[in-house]
Amino acid sequence: MKKLLILLLSLMLLINVAAQVKIIFDTDFGGDADDLGALAMLHGFVNNSECDLLAVMLWTNEKYAVPAVDAINRYYGNPNVPIGVRAGGTYVSETTHNKILADNFPHKLKYEDVLSTTELYRKVLAENDDNSVVLVTVGPLLNIKLLLESGPCDYSPLTGKELLHQKVKEMVVMGGQFPSGDWEWNFNGGMPGVTKFVFEQIDLPVVFSGYEIGVKIKTGDVFNEINKNHPLYIGYYHFSEHASWMSDYFVEGRITANSTYDQTAVLYAVRGGLGEWWEKVEGGYNKSDNDGGNVWVEGVKTNHSYLKLIAEPGDMADLIDSLMLHDLIIE
Repeated sequence: MKKLLILLLSLMLLINVAAQVKIIFDTDFGGDADDLGALAMLHGFVNNSECDLLAVMLWTNEKYAVPAVDAINRYYGNPNVPIGVRAGGTYVSETTHNKILADNFPHKLKYEDVLSTTELYRKVLAENDDNSVVLVTVGPLLNIKLLLESGPCDYSPLTGKELLHQKVKEMVVMGGQFPSGDWEWNFNGGMPGVTKFVFEQIDLPVVFSGYEIGVKIKTGDVFNEINKNHPLYIGYYHFSEHASWMSDYFVEGRITANSTYDQTAVLYAVRGGLGEWWEKVEGGYNKSDNDGGNVWVEGVKTNHSYLKLIAEPGDMADLIDSLMLHDLIIE
């Protein structure tokens, strides 16, 4: 009987591990508070055995981004999640919440200690099974462009383009506006042509969560009620006070409710939710221009789709607030 129980427990563990969604999270961490909220959500999914966070890839090379992400990983008990950073040297920004997070929470890593995103992408993808990785991007797509342009290396004899197509089963992209929009940050990022290049090169299933979803869902007001030493309080307060586009709404002493862009991509990537939170629009493809605009072109069967919110924004805000605050009980 004891052997049978051990066997059943082992089988359950194997099933649970196999069911975990393998995520690479590519983020412009620090520029907006939603990246911090999305990373907090991911750690909740990791600690709940719903997700295996293979790596955090930083689009930004702001000096304190690596220490900040390392601090968040350690805060949630997952210090071994590897971090990649865009090569090319650092700069310092006083408006991001990177430095204040690094100053307030223990960390060990800095910019010079981690691999470039291209090298870490190649390493992580090579180590995982074919068609097993979900790539979640919540920032501009330069890291993906650099990967696509990379050649064989010690980790894999494949080109970056071949490696991406062999290992990634789905790409979930927070970016653009649907069915069309003239400009969106993640599709521009001060890097004309990058988004257009990426989507002309890849032939993967891509699900877009656009600006029009996240702008309706306002989260973070509940953080005013939590411990002021919590990273979400510190990060969101700093963002509310210092982000130029939030200044008109900031009331001293209170966090401002913020649009919830990146968390929607993470939620879909891990839990799906089709028919409950959103529906998927198919039968077309996303056409990006060089300047951050895009349009959904109908009537062509492709592997592109975009999410359309069907749940009430207030209900989604409550859900996402609770998922960001997975380590706390809020009365």
